[in-house]
Amino acid sequence: MQDTQAYTMAGDRTIVTAFRGTEPAQMKDWLSDATTPPWPGPGGNGFVHHGFAEALASVYPDVHHALTELRTDGQTVYFTGHSLGGALAMLAGARLFLEEPHLTADGVYTYGQPRTCDRLLAEAFNKGFGGRMYRFVNNNDIVPQLPPEPAFTHVRALRYIDSHGKVHEVMPTLSAFGDRVKGLTGDPFAPASDGVRDHFMRTYLDALEKNLA
Repeated sequence: MQDTQAYTMAGDRTIVTAFRGTEPAQMKDWLSDATTPPWPGPGGNGFVHHGFAEALASVYPDVHHALTELRTDGQTVYFTGHSLGGALAMLAGARLFLEEPHLTADGVYTYGQPRTCDRLLAEAFNKGFGGRMYRFVNNNDIVPQLPPEPAFTHVRALRYIDSHGKVHEVMPTLSAFGDRVKGLTGDPFAPASDGVRDHFMRTYLDALEKNLA
């Protein structure tokens, strides 16, 4: 996790920190991390996946310094990231909210984020920050299904992108199941790789641009 990277950009009104993601081929590393004792959550709330917490710890001091230096006139602050970057964006948002409320981010947007923490931390996050969290999941994207439950879970605020590329704020279980099957059969020559294809950031961008149009 020593190659973890984050980039902060600032304007007169807005500051955005984007956390770099990783490749699906590295998911085996996340699964092996899941066997490591979890890391205590921010503010003493629950626990965090060890590998994700370690990755955030390697860049958090620089991110924190950049925010305190650049937020000179009440600019809004957003965190974002894809894949591993999504996990780090969510954890950075949780850390500010639970440890330094005066620096709380205005929003967190993640794409293909893996499960990141236990239920105690998720509930603490949902209680006070849930309305500012947007967790996008594209159809059969395999990464949000890892690491396995029940040890790790997701925060709420799901935005589900269906097999047609439409974004839903709420997706009933039965409808979601049928839609996932439809996504798997969309490419009859490579259904097994659908979960990886759905994880690509380009796929997320294409769907979101379609919804904006």
